[in-house]
Amino acid sequence: MPKSDDIQAEVDQNFEAFQRLLPELLKTDAGKYVLLRHAEVIRAFDSPGDALIYGEDTYPDALFSIQLVTSEAVDLGYFSHAVSLVNV
Repeated sequence: MPKSDDIQAEVDQNFEAFQRLLPELLKTDAGKYVLLRHAEVIRAFDSPGDALIYGEDTYPDALFSIQLVTSEAVDLGYFSHAVSLVNV
């Protein structure tokens, strides 16, 4: 189970990568939800639920983030944060 410091570091790292990659993502994946892990975009999905299921199935440590690819700031709440699902 990841520590809260590890979770926060993953969220911060993923968000920085997302912001840096956003101009290119807007060209290829606008309106989709991208799953990020270790500052890399893993895959784009049509819904946050699909991204979450993939993340849970693929990364049992639950260190991943999901972001909506849009030019507007959107808080996805739960989906925008790496979460240890063991404690949920």
